[in-house]
Amino acid sequence: MSVILGIESSCDETSASICVDGKILSNVIANQTIHHQYGGVVPELASRVHQQNIIPAVHQAFVLAKVNKNHVDAVAFTRGPGLLGSLLVGTSFAKAFALANSIPLIEVNHMQAHILAHFINDPKPTFPFLCLTVSGGHTQIVLVKNYFDMEIVGQTLDDAAGEAFDKTAKILNLPYPGGPLIDQYAKLGDPKRFKFPEPQIPELNFSFSGLKTSILYFIRDQQKMNSDFLTININDICASVQERIVTILLNKFKKAALQYQIKNIAIAGGVSANTGLRNGVKELAEKNGWNVFIPKFEYCTDNAAMIAIAGYYKFLAKDFVGQNIAPLARMPF
Repeated sequence: MSVILGIESSCDETSASICVDGKILSNVIANQTIHHQYGGVVPELASRVHQQNIIPAVHQAFVLAKVNKNHVDAVAFTRGPGLLGSLLVGTSFAKAFALANSIPLIEVNHMQAHILAHFINDPKPTFPFLCLTVSGGHTQIVLVKNYFDMEIVGQTLDDAAGEAFDKTAKILNLPYPGGPLIDQYAKLGDPKRFKFPEPQIPELNFSFSGLKTSILYFIRDQQKMNSDFLTININDICASVQERIVTILLNKFKKAALQYQIKNIAIAGGVSANTGLRNGVKELAEKNGWNVFIPKFEYCTDNAAMIAIAGYYKFLAKDFVGQNIAPLARMPF
């Protein structure tokens, strides 16, 4: 039997998970509300709250899993990418726990873990498959050949899709975190009401900086003519913005699947919790006769279960690291 303790602290969620023989028995996530008043994550505050949350989160993970800490065979932790101060808290705890219990350490790439979240529950994708990994900091199309043999075949050249959602929410004066709110309002609006441009980016890459600027200028000009424009049209604006971001993502994703002749497709990352994207990728798969894989909502956003499952497969391969390991804000894929 293999028992893996997973630790995730890349941004503002402190999470701990217990994985036994490839099955997730607990997945505790402690969120940070302190950032709401600032309209975004404050790195220094995030690292301080991680220090407060990490021991209670780990304790709760053991309680829910009904596993004794002395039975842990290895500790898997997010080494990067992420906020350096936040990563340092998780890394330090993992190193200390491993040292105290004389067990190995397993480093995990945060973005690879998002993809491996598909192996937590059935149905699991078969190799090879394409994964559209979309978060607040990354937008990538990844060709997944094996558990840790992954190739980025397309990515954003500037801003991520998740950032486009969040910045749009800020323009619309929606409270942080605004991405999920856009999704909620979009369900009540007309996605065809307002037109926003689709960037003409070569190959399989993305760009969202121009779209953000277009939305900013559109709102500014409309408010000059009608100060109540946002209040009256918030549902249609959110629906139209979401429609454009999703179509940008799906058009490139479809192009990649056809180019690589892949019939197994998946989405991952925080933005994969977006209703429009989930529905869009299902429709894309249905039209083309592809198999689609989408994680449960709890495994889309940052969580330790994905770190634990990645750690489980690395444990089987005996892929361990030493105590001199340090976190990386930008970790090579």
